[in-house]
Amino acid sequence: MTKRALISVSNKDGILEFAKELVALGYEILSTGGTKKMLQDNAVAVTAVDEVTKFPEILDGRVKTLNPMIHGGLLGKFDDDSHQAQMNEHGIEPIEIVCVNLYPFVETISKPNVTWDDAIENIDIGGPTMLRSAAKNHQYVTVIVDSNDYATVLEELKAGGATTIETRRKLAAKVFRHTAAYDSYISNYLTEEEFPESLTMTYELKQNLRYGENPHQKAAFYQKRLGSDFSLAYATQLHGKELSYNNIQDGNAALQIVKEFEMPAAVAVKHMNPCGVGTGVTLEEAFDKAYEADPTSIFGGIIALNMEVDAATAEKLSHIFLEIIIAPAFSQEALDILTKKKNIRLLTIPFEQAKQDQFNVVSVEGGLLVQEPDRYGFANADIKVVTDREPTKQEWEALQLGWSVVKHVKSNAIVVTDSQMTLGVGAGQMNRVGAAKIAFEQAGEKAKGAALASDAFFPMSDTVEAAATAGITAIIQPGGSIKDQDSIDKANEYGITMVFTGVRHFKH
Repeated sequence: MTKRALISVSNKDGILEFAKELVALGYEILSTGGTKKMLQDNAVAVTAVDEVTKFPEILDGRVKTLNPMIHGGLLGKFDDDSHQAQMNEHGIEPIEIVCVNLYPFVETISKPNVTWDDAIENIDIGGPTMLRSAAKNHQYVTVIVDSNDYATVLEELKAGGATTIETRRKLAAKVFRHTAAYDSYISNYLTEEEFPESLTMTYELKQNLRYGENPHQKAAFYQKRLGSDFSLAYATQLHGKELSYNNIQDGNAALQIVKEFEMPAAVAVKHMNPCGVGTGVTLEEAFDKAYEADPTSIFGGIIALNMEVDAATAEKLSHIFLEIIIAPAFSQEALDILTKKKNIRLLTIPFEQAKQDQFNVVSVEGGLLVQEPDRYGFANADIKVVTDREPTKQEWEALQLGWSVVKHVKSNAIVVTDSQMTLGVGAGQMNRVGAAKIAFEQAGEKAKGAALASDAFFPMSDTVEAAATAGITAIIQPGGSIKDQDSIDKANEYGITMVFTGVRHFKH
């Protein structure tokens, strides 16, 4: 009996050569629609599916292959006497190979101004059904959804007349991953609830990593196909070694901070916390400030910049050991300077998508936490001056800078700033006054006349007392403690101006 292969693909890359090879190996090709026409136009003998089903395509092509003559051939067990008897009774012949890929739903909904009707019409029904039937019956049927697998299948067919069970099982697993991903894109497109009763997300492998957080941990990097381009997953790497697990974590942290700023800004990150943030009239000035903020910790760090890197900035960057520099673009002069360093990673990311909202997803043992991003900045805050003294213009600028940065620092978090740069960062401490003392120690004499930002309220007045001792003159914090008045009184005692925002910025 002649073996049969059913081919119906929307992505026709490599399919003509694959079909010709199957014909040469003695397979009868079954096909339909555009695939059938393309094969026939290229002199490949094809049997139309409706010749097999004895039923025409109907409903504008919505029903073509949903027929027992097709699915019986896909699901029948080749070595089961009962199955074979039923197939013979109904004139159903087995189908040994299925090669199908699906209507381009994701590509359709990614187009600008796509209509609802266009999206719905690009939901494939027959394709996933054939794939799932063939994949379920992979003990007997070879199912192919990825053109990268054509060569492997042909190699095994030529070598032994059939594919191995190991290959068929791998291909079946790939099919179920593919159809599950396809369905998740559709369900997410149709879902209006923020937090539905079940959550399915699809990520595609971008690269295997050398190792994870530590050398003994295996790791890989996956990307969202429909995610924002403002992401390391979609960055263009212009130079340097491949990214590591820790590079990606730190780079993402740097991006989240630098997108807070409209003016030229530079952010240096180590271990997902900012060690220096600077702003300026020019990018060079902003980097100078970020470097000055902590010239020790910046060594081996990640730098994110929100403007095109020019030659002057690149020259200064080149004198420091850095893991990564991320920017919207690099001038040719900047590239010429920086690419002299063999290993430094240079990445570009489209900052015009920096404000696109996405949910944050964090894995925990046995589950996921999903939340809105912390979008609240200084402009969203319910600003209240709660002390006798109002901030000066320069203090307002420092408070705004501090509030923009502290939301990105691990809690408990204290940030000391002037109007252009961070001066001290206290991150990830178990008590707030401990975080403050770290920030004051780093700031040193620069804390005099500076501002302090706290990610959460002061449970008691000891942090204000420590701030006054360090020379802080302005404080911004959410407020909300039952002992707020103690902190207010202490600030008034030392002539410190204090602002409440009404918004907490815990970060874990």
